[in-house]
Amino acid sequence: MKRYIAEALGTYALVFCGTGAVVINDVSGGSITHLGIALTFGLVVTVLIYAFGAISGTHINPAVSIGFAVASERIFPKREIIPYIIAQSVGAILASLTLKMLFASHETLGATLPSGSAMQSFILEVILTYFLMLIILLISQNKAVSDYTAIAVGAMVGLEAMFAGPICGASMNPARSLAPALVSGHLEHLWIYLTATVLGAILAAVTWRFLDAPTS
Repeated sequence: MKRYIAEALGTYALVFCGTGAVVINDVSGGSITHLGIALTFGLVVTVLIYAFGAISGTHINPAVSIGFAVASERIFPKREIIPYIIAQSVGAILASLTLKMLFASHETLGATLPSGSAMQSFILEVILTYFLMLIILLISQNKAVSDYTAIAVGAMVGLEAMFAGPICGASMNPARSLAPALVSGHLEHLWIYLTATVLGAILAAVTWRFLDAPTS
């Protein structure tokens, strides 16, 4: 139960700070800027991994939980996937509800919406999540560099949000997209962020298994 509470709290903080930065940037006339939004996402992920990593692993992302389970039963048992996803989704939705209470007039609450075609954003989200998940696995499962997991993962989130955010929203996280879409009612493109992110994480897990396999 401590792990599930940690995942709920961590995902709440991620969505509250990250999508909160989007909302506040809108209502303040762009004072945070796109760079500031990307840094907010990257920094909050870094801090949360340090804070909750020893308790739950700080997945704070259903795609990451699925990716870990596909990568290895030793890393993350498959029986934990559903409880983790429920905890992450609850935390994310509570964060979006909080933002709705604070900024009731905001239309999207920081929902991820494609600026171009749906297929363009789908492919981008697959690639973004693929490299995020691959970095997570390569660093967290390597004892020589695992102490730097928080910095590396936070940097990767910030980097990908920085360059891809204006096109696809750079979700990389089904819970981060689900919550503001549900609370704001903008469900029209949600399928992109629920499917592409999971696909990217699974492909990364398969790649990691190949790279991690012992050579004969």
